[in-house]
Amino acid sequence: MSFTAETPIAEIASLDKKLLKNLTKIGYTKVNDLLSHYPKRYENRERFDEFPHEATESPICFKGEVIDSSRKFYGRRRFFEALISDSEGAGLNQITLRWFNMVFIHKIIMVGQKIIVYGKVKKSGKRLIIDHPEFEIVETNNTNSGIHLERITPIYPLSSGISQRPLREALFNIVENIEGNGFPEILPPNDFVEMPRIKALGAIHFPASDNELAEARRALACEEFFILQLNVAYRKAQHNALPGSANCGPGKLLSNLLSSLPFEMTAAQSRCVDEIRSDLASTKPMNRLLQGDVGSGKTLVAVCAILLAVEAGSEAALMAPTQILAEQHHAVLSQWLEPLGINVGLCTAKKKTGSDLPLFEQNSPGVIVGTHALLYDSSNSENLGLVVIDEQHKFGVSQRQKLINKGSCPDVLVMTATPIPRTLTLTVYGDLDVSVIDELPPGRGKINTYVRQSKKHLSDSVKFLKTKLGEGRQAYIVYPLIEDSEKIKVGSVEGEFQKWSENLSPFKCELLHGRIAPDEKDSIMDRFRSGAIHVLISTTVIEVGVDVPNATIMYVFDAERFGLAQLHQLRGRIGRGKHNSYCVLMTDKVTDDSKQKLKALEESSDGFVIAETDLKLRGPGELLGKAQSGIDRLKLGDLITETELVKQSRSLSSALIKLDPNIENPENLHLRTLIMLDDDNDGVVA
Repeated sequence: MSFTAETPIAEIASLDKKLLKNLTKIGYTKVNDLLSHYPKRYENRERFDEFPHEATESPICFKGEVIDSSRKFYGRRRFFEALISDSEGAGLNQITLRWFNMVFIHKIIMVGQKIIVYGKVKKSGKRLIIDHPEFEIVETNNTNSGIHLERITPIYPLSSGISQRPLREALFNIVENIEGNGFPEILPPNDFVEMPRIKALGAIHFPASDNELAEARRALACEEFFILQLNVAYRKAQHNALPGSANCGPGKLLSNLLSSLPFEMTAAQSRCVDEIRSDLASTKPMNRLLQGDVGSGKTLVAVCAILLAVEAGSEAALMAPTQILAEQHHAVLSQWLEPLGINVGLCTAKKKTGSDLPLFEQNSPGVIVGTHALLYDSSNSENLGLVVIDEQHKFGVSQRQKLINKGSCPDVLVMTATPIPRTLTLTVYGDLDVSVIDELPPGRGKINTYVRQSKKHLSDSVKFLKTKLGEGRQAYIVYPLIEDSEKIKVGSVEGEFQKWSENLSPFKCELLHGRIAPDEKDSIMDRFRSGAIHVLISTTVIEVGVDVPNATIMYVFDAERFGLAQLHQLRGRIGRGKHNSYCVLMTDKVTDDSKQKLKALEESSDGFVIAETDLKLRGPGELLGKAQSGIDRLKLGDLITETELVKQSRSLSSALIKLDPNIENPENLHLRTLIMLDDDNDGVVA
């Protein structure tokens, strides 16, 4: 039987019934699903590593023979140990394989078996030990032994109930019987990928050599990049095809606002306003990303866009991810716009100000600021001409689209204070035009960042804080949890609040976290802005949007538990006034990764430098959120190291969409199922 990509795996007669059941459980129903389950690594079983006689710095793969095994119990902890020796040598070298709370392993590993082991060797007393190694029993009488031995052997990621050998045998059977016409080429003709798709699919699982494996991986990685870029190019083409109209006033309101402000815009802000103004004046709907580091003045640029749209007779909506940020935007916009005669409404889950009519059904042009609650207002508006979405990464694609759909092809401006590395901007946000505010307003004090040990420097921290508070400054003290947890041994705001209140007396401390009622949060923030509260003991609820220029000190406890971008966002709450600021990252649990992360913050306050570091440390999927970015479709491609392949696949996808924007030409019809329409990646072009 020959197989195509669409062949149901239930029709493969040789497939083990138990394996079929478990594959179906994880959503694998077609041959293409199985072929896309790529190996996580490979073992060259033509030649193994030497049987170890000392600890190793990295995992190794070697063969041995089980000479003893035992089950042990220490209190509640249960161990299974297998002692193996060098089956190829004199048997003098021995390694102990050890598993915790997995005593069922004794039903699998038995004395006398030949075994292949993969793991990192460590020394424990006089013994050499590998904890929880990967292993595979060598079955010398197995008729399929040629699939598992004497070759470059694939090692697959496994789910519950699925074993390595039967999965490998199933894939070998498929690779040996795939039908060429059943796997159409995805990449358009090009001069940088030579291996045909059908050969690459076989070689990625069972390569004849390291060179063939590298060529197959490159071909399939490029295919993944192409699919991702095809989606981006398709979205851009569809947006550009929407019927739009010029939505830009002459700029009188904008001039009035700018002349009333006690400061001037930076050159970067002015450049971004000009780019947005050009978009609004075009008949093509705007779809622009505004990037700017914390404190760079994105809100003012957004307000300029709003004024131009409102002056053209349109309504505008600004959506923020939290109530605190939405209310702060509402306060700022009201202060700036109401003197110009523009109504500014507020819509959150708890508050709705302005007209009693449904939103977007007021007679005069205006601005509505809100949270997710904007999505659930019953009204729509043909007059909604501009949608501004702040901290866009906090919203899913479908949520953004729901707000956009309340108007009729409105202009869209999405903003982020999390700088995005250029590779990701090209790849994931390639359907957006990008404006970057790459300078901070003048007159800002310097932010000094330090990494300190909590226990060692706590008393010094109290003294320093009291000194700065005595000079009239204010401070944030941030913890990862609201209340103490038995499972997670880190600080909490409720657990530490009393200590800080006593240590910093007579200065006034206050709690702030996500469980506090919205009205009480507003009251706390108002008192903090006015100076009635000196120190906020807070969770990350202050991460975005909070702007108190007099707050110049921040202590972040258990800093290693926060992400790099999150720490940079938190740090952005200080340094917003003329005084020098101090951010102290407190930690007692430092791993190699957290050292790199905290050192990056200590050495740089440039959000784009920090974003590049974050990309290298976490990878694009973690950085962006896979469901929003489409990065979950990358199993082989590496956006960090393969930028040239990204650019080449981008040019291929752009060229295809330019010639066939709706993907309807006969030679491209098989690509239509690759276009995803929503956050869940389950919608395709009809």
